[in-house]
Amino acid sequence: MIIGGGPAGLTAAIYLARFRRNVVVIDDGNSRASWIPRSHNHPGFPEGIGGDELLVRTRAQAERYGAVLHPERVTALERKGDGFLVSTVNRTLDARMTLLATGVVNRSPQIDPATHRRALESGKLRYCPICDGFEVTDTRIAVIGADEHGVAEALFLRTYSSKITLLAERTVDLDEEDRQALQEAGIALAGAPLASIDFEAADDVIIALEDGAGTVVVDTVYPALGSDINNALAIDIGVALSDCRCIATDEDQRTNLPGCYAAGDVVAGLDQISVATGHGAKAATAIHNALRALDGQTADK
Repeated sequence: MIIGGGPAGLTAAIYLARFRRNVVVIDDGNSRASWIPRSHNHPGFPEGIGGDELLVRTRAQAERYGAVLHPERVTALERKGDGFLVSTVNRTLDARMTLLATGVVNRSPQIDPATHRRALESGKLRYCPICDGFEVTDTRIAVIGADEHGVAEALFLRTYSSKITLLAERTVDLDEEDRQALQEAGIALAGAPLASIDFEAADDVIIALEDGAGTVVVDTVYPALGSDINNALAIDIGVALSDCRCIATDEDQRTNLPGCYAAGDVVAGLDQISVATGHGAKAATAIHNALRALDGQTADK
């Protein structure tokens, strides 16, 4: 049983189906990959590929080899003997092994979902400078999040542009060392927290500051507000978490709970599609070999 149908979960499904295992993927359709208008980091697509298209292709590949996909949300995960009982609103399924690929959710600015989607598609709103910093080379960039995380993201983006402004969503929480680093890098710090963001202007993003402190006009906004980890199911069954509340695993993606594995962004590490697919391949191979050992076969490397 694979819970989560993003790049990690679907890669594991492809491998397990090709290992001739009976594999079911339950996915509620909220993979962060769907937020990507076009990825240019994914090998094999020199012109880039959209996140939705990548998910459609990967789902089709998993189903081609026999994986079963259920588009719904898992409501409960329990231990049942040496295996697991997985429940949704529509069904209850038994599994010998479970892979948690539940991902994380980016914290976004206070804008309505339709505006959020349009801003993503137009490139006015972006979440991953590792993924698409190259695309904003020499443009005007606003980073939202005036704390050490926001400072780190603004400094990372300095590789691509000299026109960067750091804004606070609510309050500025910077020590003198952070302020010095911004000054040395030539990154502006807005004088007041943001009051509103207008993504609908023809060419610009217009950010109004509180208390009439003026506006900041940019081409792209990067929220650096952190993320929330989808670890509730892991907590329910007693899976250990790391210090950052991600699922703790060994090098083969095993958790502390026998038969339970984890892959993708829900595991601590670099949140990238290539890393997630690597996790999925490792987890699937470890699951297959663990099942072979349980069934009395010799496990290969």
